[in-house]
Order: sequence, then structure tokens, then C-alpha cells
Amino acid sequence: MIFSKTDIEGLIVIDTKKNSDERGYFFESFQLQKFCDFVGQEINFVQENESMSSIDVVRGLHFQAPPFAQGKLVRVPFGKVIDVVVDIRTNSLTYGKTFSIELSQENGKQLWIPEGFAHGFVCLEENSLLSYKCTNYYNQPSEDAILWKSKELNINWSVNKPIVSEKDQNAKDFSTFVSPF
Repeated sequence: MIFSKTDIEGLIVIDTKKNSDERGYFFESFQLQKFCDFVGQEINFVQENESMSSIDVVRGLHFQAPPFAQGKLVRVPFGKVIDVVVDIRTNSLTYGKTFSIELSQENGKQLWIPEGFAHGFVCLEENSLLSYKCTNYYNQPSEDAILWKSKELNINWSVNKPIVSEKDQNAKDFSTFVSPF
């Protein structure tokens, strides 16, 4: 596992090294001690979620408000997505800044998203599978979202005809959003 910091404090890209031969491949997708050492704190994952989506599906930008905020370790074991996060930590120098990365079965990259970020993704291949470990349990009353197409965020979702849930279509625009972080 190779850890790389991004230009947004706390957001980390993790590259994995696949060992391949005629039988297939093997790689270490997660190792708690290495992860915690790089992040600089003890992390306790309590829930793992999985989402399969069709091509052009956009999900997000979701988060849970404190005290039920979640850190997430995201990977794509099948297919390809563009994963997108928005820094919604009001005391951050990068508040409102977005970061996107392609995560795929092929590249094996993962993204560590600490608490204080809204998260979303768009599927670039049919039946893309997104898997993520969470540091807190799902709490429906704490769930919230920012409009995926907020003009202020200027996110390039790379799709012409996005498929978006009604709930995500009705999320708050970033221009009127008040962060709980």
C-alpha cells in the first residue's frame, strides 16, 4: 500500500500493488496498522457498505452530520467510477474545494475521506461496485446532502445524461448550504 497526501488536508489516496501471474492476482487491500500510522490516528471501522450502479448514475453529495459523522475508506472492486468529495469543514483552508479521482478495479486505488467531507460518485461502467468502510454507523436523521450539480462547486461529472435519484436532485445548493462541521 502506497499512501499519498492530496492538496486537501486529511484526504489521502492509497495505491495498491497487484501481484499477478497466470492464475490471476493478489493484493493487500487494507492493513489497519499501516493505515493508522499514515493517517496519524487510530481509526475504527464499524460498518462496510456496498453500492452497485449502472453507467451514468450519479450518487451524492452525501454526508452525515456530527455527532454521527463518518470517515470513509472507498474502493471499487468491480467497474470504474469518478469519486468526488467536497471539503465542508468550515475551519479548513480548503472549505468548498472539490477533489475527484478515478477509482477502478483496474487501477486498485482507494480514497480515505475523513469526517467533514461530502461524498459522491458517477459510474463510468455498467454495474460498477463501490465498497466503503465507515468509522461510524449509519444514522438516518443525521444524513444530509449537497446538490451534486451546484454551480459554485463546478464539478465535471463527465456524463451527458446523468441518472440521479429524486432525493439527490432536491439536495441543498452549495450557495445556500450551512455546514454542520
